[in-house]
Amino acid sequence: MSLLNRLGLRTDPVIFSVSVALTVLFVGASILFTAPVDALFGTVSAWIITNLGWFYILGVTTFLIFLIWICFSRYGRIRLGREGDRPEYSRLTWFAMLFAAGIGTILMFWGVAEPISHFANPPRNDVAPQSVPAAEQAMGYTLYHFGLHTWTIFCLPAVCFAYFAYRRGLPMRVSSIFHPFLGDRIHGPIGRAIDILAVLGTVFGVAVSLGLGTLQINSGLAALFGVEFSKPVQVLLITVTTALATTSVALGLDRGIKRLSDINIALAVGLLLFILATGSTLYLIRGTIEMVGVYLGWLVPLAFWNDTFGDTGWQGTWTVFYWAWTITWAPFVGIFIARISKGRTIREFVLGVLGLPTAFTVVWFSVFGLSAFDIERNGPGGLVQTVVVEGDIPGALFAFLSNFPLATAVSALSVLIVIIFFTTSADSAALVVDMLVSRDEEGTTPVRQRVFWAITSGVVAATLITATGQSGLEALSEVVTVIGLPFFAMGFLMMAALLRSLNSETVPPAVHRLPTLHVHLPRQRMPRLPRHHPR
Repeated sequence: MSLLNRLGLRTDPVIFSVSVALTVLFVGASILFTAPVDALFGTVSAWIITNLGWFYILGVTTFLIFLIWICFSRYGRIRLGREGDRPEYSRLTWFAMLFAAGIGTILMFWGVAEPISHFANPPRNDVAPQSVPAAEQAMGYTLYHFGLHTWTIFCLPAVCFAYFAYRRGLPMRVSSIFHPFLGDRIHGPIGRAIDILAVLGTVFGVAVSLGLGTLQINSGLAALFGVEFSKPVQVLLITVTTALATTSVALGLDRGIKRLSDINIALAVGLLLFILATGSTLYLIRGTIEMVGVYLGWLVPLAFWNDTFGDTGWQGTWTVFYWAWTITWAPFVGIFIARISKGRTIREFVLGVLGLPTAFTVVWFSVFGLSAFDIERNGPGGLVQTVVVEGDIPGALFAFLSNFPLATAVSALSVLIVIIFFTTSADSAALVVDMLVSRDEEGTTPVRQRVFWAITSGVVAATLITATGQSGLEALSEVVTVIGLPFFAMGFLMMAALLRSLNSETVPPAVHRLPTLHVHLPRQRMPRLPRHHPR
């Protein structure tokens, strides 16, 4: 009987042990050999950005085209489960859960910071900074970064997980996606190596998000209460929020994550409506509609743009970083979305995962970004000074909120929203990582296993922020760029594996409702019989 069994754990001992060992090795090396680790990740990250940026740009656009084709092809009618299965959650709850576990923290962190950054320093030097064309360009790039392309990175593995788990009866693991190529070898060394890589990527990807959330919470507390913006405070914040995430994990999916997601989406929508109502309302309504057109107009050119002629390096520090970062936690978000999406058709799944969050994202960034431009151009200003000149990206939201009524109360609410987004990301990740290392495919593993992974993500986040010689944001970006590359390459294999399996499906026929024909025939009268006709 193995040590893990004696401890009451139900895991794959190889995946669990190797994943833990490699995580501990990274944490220890970062603490003991800070300078060499910084140099290693910095060098590899710079090489990837310089030489493989085009690969990321082309790849994510390819994923998006593939998903749109799958959605509207005959395969879109295939149900992710048995034909009689139906969705467990309503569309509203489903959206709240995938949004809160997806990019909720990102919207809070970058909602003001990215538009105002591009407004002050346009990605292309063909427009004047802080001009109307600069504002349009800033919104075009921002919506490109957080719209369809970001959710494509989540959707591709998610639909693969759901298909192979609920349609083919395979374990909810990354290795299962490669069953069409590996067969039963997914249960052997090759499959375990894939799953170990997925565990590490998920832990580090989520740790980056937790690190960004911590920086923003610290900045909010500094603005509200004068709390020092420092690494010790950030470690304390990670400790507190990890404890909250651990509590949510212990409560389970329905009582923990579901309730927190419902609460947080309501709070986020409330904050959005507050900015809309107390800001320049008519300007924001008109601008939001206009930004839909701006996004659609910039979408195709940016989907293939590689900064070939300018070669400024801008794309590497923004777009490539975003794609690499998003890819690292795509297995986590993908498995989580698959876990809550059983019973939906591929078409409903793809349209929901791509469409609903993208629509909300366009509205969110339009309201916050346009409001920031209005403050800078027609109001007291100061946002460019805070975000760009002083480099206080985590504090951008709170500098923005200081221009609205009830600034202190609304800033406090924003800190709470970030904390809950932080918590839902951590507890969702713990649930997913536990599924990756578990033998129990029904998700009924001991609570202590999920608690362990919640704590592990917090420890890695604290290490990334504190045990480096760089700023927290810089260290996070370099590590995630390196970790994301193997996952990105897997995306092309995922498309091939899914397509091979779909080709073997018996696709249910499309149901065409024929119009009901009402034929009006002339009424025929029965001939009258003679009076003396024999009956």
